[in-house]
Amino acid sequence: MKKDNILFDLDGTIIDSSQGIYASINYAMRKLNKDELSNEILKTFVGPPLLESFIRIGLEQEKAELAVSYYRELYQKEGMYQVAVYEGMKETLQKLSQDKNLFLATSKPEYFAKKILDYLKFSDYFTGIYGADLAGIRSEKAAVIQYALAMEKLENLSSIVMIGDRKHDILGAKENNLESIGVLYGFGDEKELIDAGANQLVLQPIELLTRLK
Repeated sequence: MKKDNILFDLDGTIIDSSQGIYASINYAMRKLNKDELSNEILKTFVGPPLLESFIRIGLEQEKAELAVSYYRELYQKEGMYQVAVYEGMKETLQKLSQDKNLFLATSKPEYFAKKILDYLKFSDYFTGIYGADLAGIRSEKAAVIQYALAMEKLENLSSIVMIGDRKHDILGAKENNLESIGVLYGFGDEKELIDAGANQLVLQPIELLTRLK
């Protein structure tokens, strides 16, 4: 799969961000006087827009919006820095960035995504960093991808691939007529990615170097 422009998801693709995300979600639940969530439910929060996830577990719109604001209280203070880079990812980004254009396309607010990449010293690997807006208007993965393509004036869709770990990444790519690679080391699983229509699957980051030659 020869591609010159590569869109990367963040959570579950570049980093394991579960510690900070899970802690911030349960912080929000406690602030709402609700029971903390199980790890099984917490895992479903990684990938989709946060507001959508709080509504999915039964919170009404107003409570869900409040939960998002509580989540961000802890996340901005410490949660965003509680991350682990997947083994081989730094080397993969270093090598790919030497002759390809890398872009971040995440449903995480762009403000947080930029801070995380700066913290990891990964920002220089990326030509552009794109994410959701804090108001939640641009939060679906398809909208983030569309935004990235427009901002970078990327019109040759055959030169672009989206890499991610959840169905939202794959479906977002399809909505923008892009090919996609699903990663199996993140928060999704093989069935989810195949059912969504991933063109290829990889077991570990380093495999991307051979897949994207």
